[in-house]
Amino acid sequence: MRMTRRTYRRLAAVLISVSALIAPAIAQISDSGAASRAHDCNPGPTCVSFALTTGVPDSSEPSGMAPPTTDAIVGYHQSYATDFMGSSLPAGWSTFAGTPGGDSGTAWADSQVVVGNGELQLNAAFDSKLNEWITGGTCDCSQSQTYGAYFVRSRMTGPGPTVVESLWPASGWPPEVDFNETYGDTNTSMGTVHYGGSSNQTDSLTVSIDMTQWHTWGVVWSPTTIYYTVDGNVWGEVDATNEIPNQDMTLDIQQQTWCSSGFACPTTPESTLVDWVAVYSPGSAPAPPPTTTTTMPAPVVATTTTTMPAPVVKSASRGTKITIDADLPVSRLAAAVRHAALTIFRRHAHTVTVKAPVDGNVWGVVDHRAKRVRQIDSMLTADVRNLGSSAPRIFVRWTKSSKAARLRFNINLTVSP
Repeated sequence: MRMTRRTYRRLAAVLISVSALIAPAIAQISDSGAASRAHDCNPGPTCVSFALTTGVPDSSEPSGMAPPTTDAIVGYHQSYATDFMGSSLPAGWSTFAGTPGGDSGTAWADSQVVVGNGELQLNAAFDSKLNEWITGGTCDCSQSQTYGAYFVRSRMTGPGPTVVESLWPASGWPPEVDFNETYGDTNTSMGTVHYGGSSNQTDSLTVSIDMTQWHTWGVVWSPTTIYYTVDGNVWGEVDATNEIPNQDMTLDIQQQTWCSSGFACPTTPESTLVDWVAVYSPGSAPAPPPTTTTTMPAPVVATTTTTMPAPVVKSASRGTKITIDADLPVSRLAAAVRHAALTIFRRHAHTVTVKAPVDGNVWGVVDHRAKRVRQIDSMLTADVRNLGSSAPRIFVRWTKSSKAARLRFNINLTVSP
């Protein structure tokens, strides 16, 4: 389970037309980053063609397209693909739960992630008991890689909730690469790179397109360039190397409402539908083991005993800690909690300490900080538990100390041995 924040400043500066191949679906592209470019992409020395990544025509598929072939991109091999068959998420996928960062008036719930009829469905519905909209989100959290190409065949059923298809860091935030993100409308999408560490700088492009139709959204990520693609055509590019992530990332697909912020607020239940996902890694596919035929002599009957090495158990030491500041803004707090949960789940840390300093004589503030720490405890516990059945338990220990007329409400969340 993961939580994210979505607060950007959007600037539309340059409008240009795109190629005739996708002109009926895409009207215009805006460019808000000095290092990114929105443009036509004609195959040539400065632009790569990804025409085969749209998929393979197949009338039995919900979208009319099956996943692309294993060799759809020159210089890459298909390392993963799922067609969302059956009635549950593929192995290694996880769902989101809890309150998304930046908007307390909504929630993610497992019930809103449905697999059936060859589709992944993220469903937005109003919960009368909670008096808020609940939505769905999921990630292929078990698989991460540095550089590669990701393609998602999807559509929206109508306006209201946002859809975000993105690459999320396996640890730490930023970076982040959103290659299909909406504001809840059905006629635009965005591509955004988050970079710059704690300063969280962004570089964004916007494309006008009918989101209720099936499209194959893609991102091709290399050390020097990020290409945004739709239906096999490049519609945007980022070529500033300081903006391009160079660490392991995972694929996230999520839906979210922003009613308390005054936008992306549904009036009727709506869904994001995903037909399939295909992932490519740089280079050629690993060669299969050689096939050999050996004529063996008649067997000799013998009794042997083989001693197998003991399994290697990797876990963090008891002294390993992650610190979360309770005064972090909401836009960063959820990301910090999410990072801590994933790090604990992967046994790379043992204790999370939440620091909440307050003035000792301002008891209203003390109470507020205590509530904030309890909220972080709840978020982190839910995060870890929702990562899977193998997630470790968390033990909570409260401490309070006074120094220089200041109180610190700390919460130590420790992974069981």
